[in-house]
Amino acid sequence: MLAPDTFKPLAQGTNIALGVIMFGMGLTLTLPDFALVAKRPLPVLIGVVAQYVIMPGLAVALTWAFQLPEAVAVGVILVGCAPGGTSSNVISYLSRADVALSVTMTSISTLIAPIMTPILTQWLAGEYMPVDAGAMALSIVKMVLVPVIGGLVVRSLFGSLVAKILPVLPWVSVLGICYVVMAVVSNSASKIASAGLIVLGVVVCHNLLGYLLGYFAGRLGGGKERTARTTSIEVGMQNSGLAATLAAAHFASTPETALPGAVFSVWHNLSGAVLALYYRHRDKNPATRAVVEH
Repeated sequence: MLAPDTFKPLAQGTNIALGVIMFGMGLTLTLPDFALVAKRPLPVLIGVVAQYVIMPGLAVALTWAFQLPEAVAVGVILVGCAPGGTSSNVISYLSRADVALSVTMTSISTLIAPIMTPILTQWLAGEYMPVDAGAMALSIVKMVLVPVIGGLVVRSLFGSLVAKILPVLPWVSVLGICYVVMAVVSNSASKIASAGLIVLGVVVCHNLLGYLLGYFAGRLGGGKERTARTTSIEVGMQNSGLAATLAAAHFASTPETALPGAVFSVWHNLSGAVLALYYRHRDKNPATRAVVEH
């Protein structure tokens, strides 16, 4: 914000930064993580469907309610159509939710993102700007699918070596997200100054409503407290780094399109930490804790 010209060149490397984050995510995955789809298909299905129904729907509703400028509206919709964020797994752990379910939901929503994100974005944001769904799908394959699968393969081949560096991977993700945010903010500094508060308001509403509706979605089909918490976190936390990078790549003429993704990247990690604190505080009640542990 203070020295945008200094950081604008970083925009050239956002694709690489996101690829590194996704490769790190792939390194944390193992084939048994996907076995949960067969063992507990209903909560996984509900979580993934909720991800691609609730957040895009909220995005459209909020762009209308706040009467957002076209470029910002497209950015909000793009965030809503993104898969679940990788930090949701950490927040699920801190919230005493179902971490295995969280990892599976994130993985499945990420793997189908090359199909779902471009189609939904073209459908919901096409009235504001032209959206090339094919080009966007190819970008997601390159930036997300290939690195995640690559990380999964490396983990399966060199499991003992990867296990030694697993504690470092969250910090790699943090640095990658910081890189993306710096690149996006530096290219949108003037727009942030004029529209920053309204964008923050939309992002906060989008995120918090995602948590709330995701919780109730998790209760569908007899879902227990841990399942509801997991679905809440998965739905509310988006891969906003991907959204910001796609916006910068495919809507370069309107850099403010990437602004919602950048703000969301910062906000949802803060709100996720507070949500985890809330859940842990609730668990101090013996009755609530007994329900969670059961």
